[in-house]
Amino acid sequence: MLYGGSREEVPLQDELDFVREYIELMRIRLPRYVAVKVELQEGVSGMMIAPLMFIPLVENAFKHGVSNDSQSFVIIRILVDGDRVTCGTVNSYFPKARDYDRSGSGIGLANLVRRLDLLYPGKYEFRYGQEGGEYIASLSIDLSKPEHHET
Repeated sequence: MLYGGSREEVPLQDELDFVREYIELMRIRLPRYVAVKVELQEGVSGMMIAPLMFIPLVENAFKHGVSNDSQSFVIIRILVDGDRVTCGTVNSYFPKARDYDRSGSGIGLANLVRRLDLLYPGKYEFRYGQEGGEYIASLSIDLSKPEHHET
């Protein structure tokens, strides 16, 4: 992770492999009654992306989507359409009480937005929020390279 995180861009396939391994690690820790559905694009080649763009969404889905004593679910999809890659998460929503949650500083999404503004200005769409008992996040990034015109 540290090696990939220090590079400006990594192959999208490497990023998807990292997400897949992270999800498998999380599955080991989950109670049996947590439903996890995953759909990750297969056969991606040639596309590059800034490292660790999807991990904040995936981490949050598990952090806030899993209850130790209630039925819960996490759905993660990362798909490619042309030059656009979209990461969507939907999870049951069990907000952590601020007074008791020491697992993070709560700035993961704010940091993600700052990175997106720096790395993909005008080339991304990011929506997130609670809808009923679910939390939904969707990040779509245009990974196309600008065309160079010779004069």
